[in-house]
Amino acid sequence: MTDRGAAMYAEVMTVPAPQPVAPTERALLDVVFGQVWTRPGLSRRDRRFITLACVAAADAEGPLREHVYAALRSGDLSITEIQEAALHFAVYSGWPKASRLNMMIDEQWARIHAERGTPVPPPEPLLPLPTPSDPEARLATGEQAFIDVNCLPFVPTRDNPYSGAGILNFVFGEVWLRPGLGRRERRLLTVACVGFQDAPYPIMSHVYAALRSRDLSFDEMDELILQFAAYYGWAKAATLQAVAHEQQQRVRQELSGQDFAVPK
Repeated sequence: MTDRGAAMYAEVMTVPAPQPVAPTERALLDVVFGQVWTRPGLSRRDRRFITLACVAAADAEGPLREHVYAALRSGDLSITEIQEAALHFAVYSGWPKASRLNMMIDEQWARIHAERGTPVPPPEPLLPLPTPSDPEARLATGEQAFIDVNCLPFVPTRDNPYSGAGILNFVFGEVWLRPGLGRRERRLLTVACVGFQDAPYPIMSHVYAALRSRDLSFDEMDELILQFAAYYGWAKAATLQAVAHEQQQRVRQELSGQDFAVPK
């Protein structure tokens, strides 16, 4: 199994696999790379988003550096996509951790171009923003996005700094609508982020919305949780899996009377 794991490690990480000495090193090759990364339920690109969220949250600078480098060097993620992932991560895991992720992205992007002997290309311009600048239109846009993303028939009040300025104006009026990532990719990041936050309602609501929207299938959610377990731990993954099972049953019940097939 180690040969298979070593081959997948080299493919995923874009560098040769280390020679395993300790049991953890052998398990990393045999289990994480030999079994988890080789599974067909999610693409390698999908697994990048989940893994980046986990290693960024885990305060593990070495793995963070290695996975940012691999995601960019492999071409699985563009610089725009990984920068958007850092912004989305900031919303759901906090700005201090996202700041380090963003700095690591800049560092590894420069490293890759130094290795290639090419200059770092100029960044894409921020302006114009893709979302409305008019305050009323922006809040209305955020309210509709809140409904669409969360699969809910209501929105929080505007007249509260947290829910109005934060949730409606910025999180849903800007971040979820930015074109650098699709909604499916943002689902992968968000479920991973709420999974390690120990916040029961966000875990439930985002797992439910990912399934109810059909942005993620039931099988894809299970694969997300397995990837999460490999990089953030089996205990938190067990909680996430229990919630996913409950929400799968809920979604099946809600969809059972509709005209299209219930997911499996």
